[in-house]
Amino acid sequence: MAPQREWFEKDYYAVLGVPESATPKELTRAYRKLARRYHPDANPNDAAAEDRFKEVSAAYDVVGDEAKRKEYDEVRKLGPVGAGFGRGPTGPGSGGFTFTSDNVGDLGDLFGNLFGRARRGRGAPSRGPGPQRGPDIETELQLSFQGAAQGVTTSVNLTSEATCSTCHGSGAKPGTAPHVCATCGGRGVLDEDQGLFSFSQPCPTCGGRGSTIDEPCPTCRGTGVERRPRQVKVRIPGGVADGQRIRLKGRGGSGRNGGPSGDLYVVVRVAPHPLFGRRGRDLTITVPITFPEAVLGADLTVPTLDGSSVTLRVPPGTRSGRTFRVRGKGVAATTANGATLGDLLVTVEVAVPAKLSNAERKAVEALANVTDESPRAYLETG
Repeated sequence: MAPQREWFEKDYYAVLGVPESATPKELTRAYRKLARRYHPDANPNDAAAEDRFKEVSAAYDVVGDEAKRKEYDEVRKLGPVGAGFGRGPTGPGSGGFTFTSDNVGDLGDLFGNLFGRARRGRGAPSRGPGPQRGPDIETELQLSFQGAAQGVTTSVNLTSEATCSTCHGSGAKPGTAPHVCATCGGRGVLDEDQGLFSFSQPCPTCGGRGSTIDEPCPTCRGTGVERRPRQVKVRIPGGVADGQRIRLKGRGGSGRNGGPSGDLYVVVRVAPHPLFGRRGRDLTITVPITFPEAVLGADLTVPTLDGSSVTLRVPPGTRSGRTFRVRGKGVAATTANGATLGDLLVTVEVAVPAKLSNAERKAVEALANVTDESPRAYLETG
């Protein structure tokens, strides 16, 4: 892709609020934060927010692409010198740059590669902006605790740009077709001659598409895309955690000029369960037991997430807060080694009654009278 004139004039890093040394992850994080803030869906009828959204998207389209970012950084190193190519000799202190036959050397090849054309090479055709990838979209999906643990196939509803349902992306009214742009000859760009070098800029007639439309589609008004509600089917794997992002490749915003669609990111929100909790692949549950069960031991019936139950043997002398592990009754998850099952962690707590019957009180008092050993003996001093 040939650098655009705007590359000399705009600091895309400043637009995204990141330093020039930002990593790809930092660029993506900054872009998504700003895109969510200024997205037209979040700011209806706000022209300023829409313009800011377009500015942020244009910046990320360049620095978010590894190849484009490399060219952009090289162009920016030229500073005002690059912007002033072909303006001829300038006086002292004017800030310009003078080219002679002595200092051209291999610069023609250098800048020819950089700008996507050979030195004054008018024989080879220039390429226009070409296909543009659609924007990524992020949405949230509410899941039940059980659905997140076991996996589910469901759908998400969203409103976004999609291929026009009337013209199927051509931008032309049904029964008509686009024509090759007479101004740029279908290239989508015009060359601006500035001496030794020429710059490409989008064709003002066709806007860089390379074609013109006599009768625009009444639905999309010639853009080839329309904003409409749509439903996307999504398969949620078992074991997904609250806040986890699932990527659906190619299910985001529609591309332009034949470009591919962006990706759809689904952020999962998991509802709490009245009985169970989670620690990674393990399920947790707290089961109350009586004092006699803790002292004498007991067999407990413990529910599981799938609706069945297991029998847990509590040995005599079990302390309150002890946790028992039931193998294979946790969350199913897929790892690099295949599908695995977590465990069910059962924590028992001795239930202390707030009120006692007469018989219960007498029994507890009798126990207290025959109990000689104090559990606090190790705390006594002197």
